[in-house]
Amino acid sequence: MSALVVDTSVWVEFFRGRSLPRLEQALGDGDVVLPPIVAAELVSAQLAAVERRRLEAFLRDLPLAPTPLPHWLRVGGLRAAAARKGLTVSTPDAHVAQVAIDLGGAVWSEDEVFARLAAKSLIRCFAP
Repeated sequence: MSALVVDTSVWVEFFRGRSLPRLEQALGDGDVVLPPIVAAELVSAQLAAVERRRLEAFLRDLPLAPTPLPHWLRVGGLRAAAARKGLTVSTPDAHVAQVAIDLGGAVWSEDEVFARLAAKSLIRCFAP
C-alpha cells in the first residue's frame, strides 16, 4: 500500500475502541503518515494527563508528513481548485488531502468532504 493519511475522524473511532483491522495492519506495515493538523486536533481533546501522555507517545511514533511552505501553497491551490468545482473545503481538510496528494497516497476519513473531493477526482480515498 502507498501512504495512508488517516484523518481525525478515523483516529477518534480507533481510540474509542472501534475495531479497525485495516488500520492496525497499515500501522504495522508503516504505511500510515500523520498530518500535523491531525495531531493538533487529536491532542486538543479533553484528556486525563495519563491519556494525553499515551496519545502523544503514540503520535510521536508515527511518520510526520513534511509540510514546508510549498506544501501550504499547494493547500491553497487545492482549495481554489475545489471551489472551481463547487466544493468548499476548510484549510485543515485541504491540508490533510494535500498530504495524501503529495505522498501519492489516499485519505481515510469518515468526513464526507473527502468523498466529495474524490468524486471530483481531486484526491483518492481509502475504503476499508
